[in-house]
Amino acid sequence: MTNRFCVKLVAACWILGSFSSFFVTITLSRLNFCGSNIIDHFLCDLVPLLEALCSDIFIVHVEIYVVSAPTVIIPTTIIVVSYTYIVISVLRIPSSTGRQKAFSTCSSHLIVVSIFYWTIFGVYVPPSMEKTSDVNKITTLLYTVFTPLINPIIYSLRNKDIKKAVQQTFHKHIM
Repeated sequence: MTNRFCVKLVAACWILGSFSSFFVTITLSRLNFCGSNIIDHFLCDLVPLLEALCSDIFIVHVEIYVVSAPTVIIPTTIIVVSYTYIVISVLRIPSSTGRQKAFSTCSSHLIVVSIFYWTIFGVYVPPSMEKTSDVNKITTLLYTVFTPLINPIIYSLRNKDIKKAVQQTFHKHIM
């Protein structure tokens, strides 16, 4: 992984992410909204925004699926293929201690990625009619606040010094 390749990957993510958001935003701006301009959500999310539209939103749904499919399929495929190769490589390690250490290292990342993907899946994949607004807000809160919050906690618990400090803190409170 060279610096140049890393910059290209970052630029591609920014350009594609901006393009997909811009594409749907332009379509939404041409539609008619009715009722209140207040969205019952803690962020300007797509699902509550679509509920405020009076226009036919079929074209918006088509655009969202066309833009979202590669955005979801490509990273998910890369993650699944990567973890398949990692698991195959780890299973080739001769010692059980080495295998356990390698799986322990991968588990932190897998936990964070799983929480992030499953909460996003829970918000955007099922039809919105089946969920209440409160459930949608809580699930959105999970992937926008909870996942970034626990990410450093999960990774820092891999550090022996931090793990020791946490154990000492719990030991003081128990005694």
